[in-house]
Amino acid sequence: MSDWILYLLIGVALAFAVSSWWGVRRLKALHVRSAVGGEAQDSGLSRQRVAVVLNPIKARSEEARAKIQRGCLAAGWENPVFFETTADDPGYSQVRAALAHKPDVVLVGGGDGTVRVVAESLAHTDVAMGLIPLGTGNLLARNLELEVADLHANVNTALFGRQRYIDTARMGIENSRTGYSAEHVFLVIAGIGMDAEVLADTNAGLKKVVGWLAYTEAGMRHLPGRRKKVSISLDGSVEQARNIRSVLFANCGLVPGGIDFIPQAMIDDGMLDVVVMSPRSALGWLLMYVKIMFKHSGKLPIMTVYRSGRIVIKCPEPMPTQLDGDTAGEATKLTVQVDPRSLLVRVRD
Repeated sequence: MSDWILYLLIGVALAFAVSSWWGVRRLKALHVRSAVGGEAQDSGLSRQRVAVVLNPIKARSEEARAKIQRGCLAAGWENPVFFETTADDPGYSQVRAALAHKPDVVLVGGGDGTVRVVAESLAHTDVAMGLIPLGTGNLLARNLELEVADLHANVNTALFGRQRYIDTARMGIENSRTGYSAEHVFLVIAGIGMDAEVLADTNAGLKKVVGWLAYTEAGMRHLPGRRKKVSISLDGSVEQARNIRSVLFANCGLVPGGIDFIPQAMIDDGMLDVVVMSPRSALGWLLMYVKIMFKHSGKLPIMTVYRSGRIVIKCPEPMPTQLDGDTAGEATKLTVQVDPRSLLVRVRD
């Protein structure tokens, strides 16, 4: 890619970011978030055993380690136990080892992928999860209204904050062409189609420089493209055939850039908000952008939203999938199921 094209794309991405920030701030008074509306309780523990799953390659990981150690020492608790993720293991064995220490809380220091892996093991355990957001998106932390740039405040919340239950969701992935199948937890937004294509094609070098804006650059390159036929069944209903570019499954709706993509999505209502997007042209994408940014309540045929506890999608040809910003392979069949109030998390007072 020539330099001038890269500069142009970065300029357009910055313009998008500024317009997103302005739109969200201007309309903030029109929408009160309910994603943290559930009642939080004190942990009821005077002493706590703390385990930490930490991604050591993340910026500020060593600073986070030191702050956690100081916080436990100041509280008079025993030393926290740390388990570091690796390139080969994003946290599966580490969280199992952490749980073997019988902790009261497991802190997660890393990005969305590490958080998702740890949550998969903590669901239904009644062991609280504390978030130390160190990634690019930090989607769950944003939806729990944590100040993602304030490391000190996040450590305090993870150690001493109140706690509440939130929903998780599971996505079963099947690929009839390869025989591959898997099931994983997600916490914020999963999807099939263009959104997964964008994540897979995001420039890693650009992401290091401009953060989440790199997704915008990749998204613009993927706007042209054909719709694909799928069948969708909601809560066991009769399958409906749709031509789509992307289908998203939202447990909560806030995404990077302060954009409240799905304002009605609540993290503890026992339902998923299903967004079916089917634009045919650049005009369609523009109309969707305007609807999202200005919270327009009018119906848009190319962007329909449903609420469901269980969704089944079948595709004649394999389509890419994603879970909370991580690519998850291609699927010819998806089964997505909400798991109500299955994860205990620490939140601000």
